Amino acid sequence: MALAVLGLGSNIARERHLGRALEALESLAAPQPLLRSRVFESPPVGFEDPRHFYNLVVAFETSLLAVELNGHCKAIEHDNGRDDAKGVGDEVGGKRGPSARTLDIDLLLLGDTRLDSPPLTLPRCDIERFAFVLHPLAELLPEQRHPVLGTTYAELWSRFDASAQPHWPVEVAWPTTPATGPTETRHGDLHNA
Repeated sequence: MALAVLGLGSNIARERHLGRALEALESLAAPQPLLRSRVFESPPVGFEDPRHFYNLVVAFETSLLAVELNGHCKAIEHDNGRDDAKGVGDEVGGKRGPSARTLDIDLLLLGDTRLDSPPLTLPRCDIERFAFVLHPLAELLPEQRHPVLGTTYAELWSRFDASAQPHWPVEVAWPTTPATGPTETRHGDLHNA
């Protein structure tokens, strides 16, 4: 068993698609619990769109291999209307680029697995690049260490300059998955401390 850590995001019918993803991931994680961070709202990074994203990080123990788990994630995306070929996703030269999304599920970590074999790179570099990934990860697993850097996610977050990546927690009432951490809404808070 290894701890799988996934980043979820949506900027199209956000609560519906993320709620459905959480239900599917709960089933995949069972009988292990699905842990989740708060939800953070942020404007799109790398492209213009008036619709903000909701992002969160979830974690659960699994015996699945990285390629198997990634396949399940892609199937859940597809079941929620993600279709790269039609432009709602973002297929560019065989790689995903920035665009509006019904649902995005990225495998960030799988235990201490190190992998650099397209389409998977573990740990995913988004952890160090984006506030909307690192902040919820640091909130969910503050004392867990990055398998390459050896630094805790709380330490990585404390050093991260999020001033150019505004994001703020939002309160979302999910029908099933229990929340971890505080749920207050503080719009405009960069949470860079």
